[in-house]
Amino acid sequence: MIDKIKALLQEVENMKAANADELEALRIKYLSKKGEISMLMNDFRNVAADQKREVGKFLNELKETTQTKINELKEQFENAQVVQNDLDLTRSSYPIELGTRHPLSLVRKEICDIFGRLGFSIAEGPEVEDDWHVFSSLNFAEDHPARDMQDTFFIQHNPDVLLRTHTSSVQSRVMEKQQPPIRIICPGRVYRNEAISYRAHCFFHQVEALYVDKNVSFADLKQALLYFAKEMFSADTKIRLRPSYFPFTEPSAEMDISCNICGGKGCPFCKGTGWVEILGCGMVDPNVLENCGIDSKVYSGYALGMGIERITNLKYQVKDLRMFSENDVRFLRQFESAN
Repeated sequence: MIDKIKALLQEVENMKAANADELEALRIKYLSKKGEISMLMNDFRNVAADQKREVGKFLNELKETTQTKINELKEQFENAQVVQNDLDLTRSSYPIELGTRHPLSLVRKEICDIFGRLGFSIAEGPEVEDDWHVFSSLNFAEDHPARDMQDTFFIQHNPDVLLRTHTSSVQSRVMEKQQPPIRIICPGRVYRNEAISYRAHCFFHQVEALYVDKNVSFADLKQALLYFAKEMFSADTKIRLRPSYFPFTEPSAEMDISCNICGGKGCPFCKGTGWVEILGCGMVDPNVLENCGIDSKVYSGYALGMGIERITNLKYQVKDLRMFSENDVRFLRQFESAN
C-alpha cells in the first residue's frame, strides 16, 4: 500500500492543468468521496496494526500535498483571470492618433476669450424653450414671421414649446433673475426650420452679448465692436455700421468688417464691395427691459449677436457650411495646428 501511495504522491507533485475545468477534474479524481485518496482511506482499515502508523503518515502526506497542489493551481487561474479582466477589449489598437478640436469650438473659445477680457461672463440656458423667453419677452409681435412653423421647430405642435431660434432667450432669463449691472455672453446651439445647403443649416451656433447698466450708450457698443473685430481678425480691420431692424433693439444696426481676404479692395468673397457682414447689434429696446423686470428709465444696455459658423468661415475660408457637422476626419485634420 505504501508503494501505491508513493506512486500517487509522485502523480500529484507532477500534476498540471491547462484550465479550470481540468483542475476540477483532478480534484474530483483525487479528493472526492469516491476519489483515489478516499479509496485508500477505506483500504487503510485492512492494514496490519504494526504498519498503521507508517502507512497513516504517508497517507496524510498524500492528502495534504494533493490539497496544497490543487490550491496553488486554483490561485494561478484566479490571478490570470484578474489580469484578463484588466484588459479593455474595446480600446482602439495602437498607435492611437491624437484628435483635434472642432473649428467651431476653436472660434467659440476665441470669441469668449475676447469678450472675457472686456469683463463679460458666460451664461447658458436650455435649448428647448418656451414662447415667452424666445419671442414675447423680446418684443416679437404676435404675427411676427419667426413664430411660424415654417421658420421655427415647435415641440409636438405645442405653440408654447419650441427649440430656441437664438440665444437671446438666455439674455431674457438672466435679466429676469438679476438686476443690473449685467455683462454676459451667451454661446450655444440654435435651431431654425431651413433647408440644408452649403450656406444654411437647420441648426447652427451663436454667441450673443448683453450689457445693461446705467448710462450705457451706442458709443460703448461701437467701441466693444471695434475691439472685437481687431482682436478676432487683425489690427488693420475696419468696421462699418448700417441701420437695420430687430424687434428687441432700438436703434438697431448690422456690422460689416473690411474683407480680410482682399483687405477691402474687393474680391469674389466680399462680392466686390470690400465689406463682409458678421453680426447684428443695437441698444436694448426699453420694452424688453420692462418685460424682464428692469426699470428702463434708470438702466440702458446694448446687445449683439453673431453666428459662430459665419466667423469661422471668415477666419478659415470654409466654403460649405455642411462640413462643420459631417465629422469628416480629413476636414478636421486641417485644424490640428490651430489647437
